[in-house]
Amino acid sequence: MGVGIQTMWSILLLLSCIFSAASASVGYDHKAIIINGQRRILISGSIHYPRSTPEMWPDLIQKAKAGGLDVIQTYVFWNGHEPSPGKYYFEDRYDLVKFIKLVQQAGLFVNLRIGPYVCAEWNFGGFPIWLKYVPGIAFRTDNEPFKAAMQKFTEKIVNMMKAEKLFQTEGGPIILSQIENEYGPVEWEIGAPGKAYTKWAAQMAVGLNTGVPWIMCKQEDAPDPVIDTCNGYYCENFKPNKVYKPKMWTEVWTGWYTEFGGAIPTRPVEDLAFSVARFIQSGGSFFNYYMYHGGTNFGRTAGGPFMATSYDYDAPLDEYGLLQQPKWGHLKDLHKAIKSCEYALVAVDPSVTKLGNNQEAHVFNTKSGCAAFLANYDTKYPVRVSFGQGQYDLPPWSISILPDCKTAVFNTAKVTWKTSQVQMKPVYSRLPWQSFIEETTTSDESGTTTLDGLYEQIYMTRDATDYLWYMTDITIGSDEAFLNNGKFPLLTIFSACHALHVFINGQLSGTVYGSLENPKLTFSQNVKLRPGINKLALLSISVGLPNVGTHFETWNAGVLGPISLKGLNTGTWDMSRWKWTYKIGMKGEALGLHTVTGSSSVDWAEGPSMAKKQPLTWYKATFNAPPGHAPLALDMGSMGKGQIWINGQSVGRHWPGYIAQGSCGTCNYAGTFYDKKCRTYCGKPSQRWYHIPRSWLTPTGNLLVVFEEWGGDPQWMSLVERVRV
Repeated sequence: MGVGIQTMWSILLLLSCIFSAASASVGYDHKAIIINGQRRILISGSIHYPRSTPEMWPDLIQKAKAGGLDVIQTYVFWNGHEPSPGKYYFEDRYDLVKFIKLVQQAGLFVNLRIGPYVCAEWNFGGFPIWLKYVPGIAFRTDNEPFKAAMQKFTEKIVNMMKAEKLFQTEGGPIILSQIENEYGPVEWEIGAPGKAYTKWAAQMAVGLNTGVPWIMCKQEDAPDPVIDTCNGYYCENFKPNKVYKPKMWTEVWTGWYTEFGGAIPTRPVEDLAFSVARFIQSGGSFFNYYMYHGGTNFGRTAGGPFMATSYDYDAPLDEYGLLQQPKWGHLKDLHKAIKSCEYALVAVDPSVTKLGNNQEAHVFNTKSGCAAFLANYDTKYPVRVSFGQGQYDLPPWSISILPDCKTAVFNTAKVTWKTSQVQMKPVYSRLPWQSFIEETTTSDESGTTTLDGLYEQIYMTRDATDYLWYMTDITIGSDEAFLNNGKFPLLTIFSACHALHVFINGQLSGTVYGSLENPKLTFSQNVKLRPGINKLALLSISVGLPNVGTHFETWNAGVLGPISLKGLNTGTWDMSRWKWTYKIGMKGEALGLHTVTGSSSVDWAEGPSMAKKQPLTWYKATFNAPPGHAPLALDMGSMGKGQIWINGQSVGRHWPGYIAQGSCGTCNYAGTFYDKKCRTYCGKPSQRWYHIPRSWLTPTGNLLVVFEEWGGDPQWMSLVERVRV
């Protein structure tokens, strides 16, 4: 009986899709997405609205259109839109409706990836932190509390889009929607509950009656009529799970993300164009660049953990919205060549002919004409091939496009656009800095909580801050042997936090930090203790919550122990079950030192009295907006780690003190690309410059505040303009 019901449901959904393709404005068949009765080759690019500002959106969209795009693709960021249960936010950078309407005004379509899980190197994968504490919840599985919350938010977004008439069937730009995101690997790992969840998610989404197709990426068992799609560096061999579904590529990775401690990944445009042409010649009809504009992880939105504030992604439009050449221009030429073949690409499936050992032709022969793609897969040698009545020179790892099967109008490896050079020109090299030292928190302060044992950080902070203090007293008797022999006890702390400062009696004893590959850390150091009561204060620091993995809601952060003190008369003390006092956040955060009002509540030191290279120090300066329209950034090369605010708005985390590890050598475009193949900035800060949106500035008196955890020298911080020439 269960099989019969499932079969009937699949048939009904398939009929629904066929009906929508015939009677509404968006549908699909095995060749392509069908819009108003016409098959389309659709070229798309990801621009995430919260990773830029509303003032940047029109320019980004217009540059995407000028680059030959038909579609803008974006996720919907649940934790930005519902920061607390039932309290919604759709303003400023989270004004989703405004963003979509700007895309519509530009004459482009939208692929709305509702998720609402997004991954995206975004904090907690886009889930609001309160979701973690819903009773009985388990993320992304056949779990009733999770499904109820997910459905409620999905319906909220769909109903908002309907109210604004933004689906294509209502005259709007949205032609596709996505439910879930890259769930296939998770489903495979958790088994039957995952399969049940996939079926439920698809059924729930289709039941919302948007009038446009739904997709699931990396989901081989996507139920009809949902289309399964591919993500990756290459997708030419991908096939949808049913012959009547189109071949779609929702994430063509233009580069890779930047992590604190890692070198900066880049992807040669020759290889990127080659991968796209290879996909199209193999019958693909929709591809989306992830990212077309990456932007900035403002505030504390970066996940990972250890994701950098920059989300440039080596995209055609750089983090600041400037054209990255030759990537933007070469892809524009690719798009023009593909579009000139559209009449043939959507009409027939290709025939494939061998032209040599590593060469072949994909030919689309139609009644209206002929288009061909000539490919050389050899990674070392150029070749001359014979095709039709002509001969064609193919560089290594390249494809030539012939819209009429005669004239090669484009080759993926022949780049004609000049490489743009980036200049960061100083505007203000010396800012009038003032300092305020954050005193080390002690256990006898107000606003503290004392509990038995070690508590998980996010449970205590609800991710309202990166910082949690763990404090306890260590009482040392006057008869301890180390007081006379100088062999100080060994303090060992095992922690799941991402960075840790250890203070003893108000003095910094040491700092340790992890990495994306190994976020957990261990502090093990001999510490100077005195007779009587010693104040131990541990500052646990998070650098973004996990955004990917099976049941990542169960992952922990903070000082979880064990904690031990070795080398005492009685041996080793286990401190894990002692009474610990907790304080959430920094005093400066509570005072609002990053705001105009809050910054006036304390006395700041300046001139010779200003603190330098002092941990846990706040700095502020004021400046007037520089003339012009060039994007601005803050050069943080002289600083260590912390956070930045401009006029009360959070720019994000800075961590130039984390020097990029890895191998940075020469980069050959030919051959299979992977994220560590072409890297730059080894031995330098993973991120030195931090985007300051011009729209955040006022003509005069802008307040710049930096919280420095490690101890940098603010004298060398400067405001710069970013220029590409």
